[in-house]
Amino acid sequence: MAHAEVHDHNTPLEYQSETGRLNILGFWVFLGAEIALFSTLFATYLVLMYRTGDGPTPHELFELKGVLIETFLLLTSSFTCGIAIHEMRRRNRKGLFIWMIITLALGAGFLGYEIYEFVTYVHEGAAIGTSAFWSGFFVIVGTHGLHVTMGIAWITLILIQVARRGLTPQTSAKVFISSLYWHFLDVVWIFIFTAVYLTGMVLHNG
Repeated sequence: MAHAEVHDHNTPLEYQSETGRLNILGFWVFLGAEIALFSTLFATYLVLMYRTGDGPTPHELFELKGVLIETFLLLTSSFTCGIAIHEMRRRNRKGLFIWMIITLALGAGFLGYEIYEFVTYVHEGAAIGTSAFWSGFFVIVGTHGLHVTMGIAWITLILIQVARRGLTPQTSAKVFISSLYWHFLDVVWIFIFTAVYLTGMVLHNG
């Protein structure tokens, strides 16, 4: 005979089912693989960062203002995502949806600005095949952008599921896992902002 699990009232909603707890643990393992992926991309980029060949240098094309706008959008989305999880734990489905939709809108704004940035660089003569440096740049930044795109699609599907099934320990675990993914992408962007953009502007200056 199956019996219901008993939980302390202070236990977060997403941890109130064994499946949810196991899925969250498994996702932390998955993030370890993602860390390995981005570490490899960063290492490759750092090896190639001086190999601009006959193409433009990052100092010539990188604009701090644009990168700061992208950073503001993505880091703000991390904050709103945290508020969404807080509302979820209060079992406030409306609050969860409002803050998650704001999160997705900020993420979409980030992607839009990044696409504009890529188009501008290509127009200025810096494409993925221009030099080893620009190959490394487009691969690492593009991979991050692809992950953000997948994150937006994933969270959207989860919100649709929550709208249909309500806030249960199972759906809450999915929302929480997607928020971990989103925060991870924000952390990766901080490294990109520092190692790619700021370093590129300083080391290639002059």
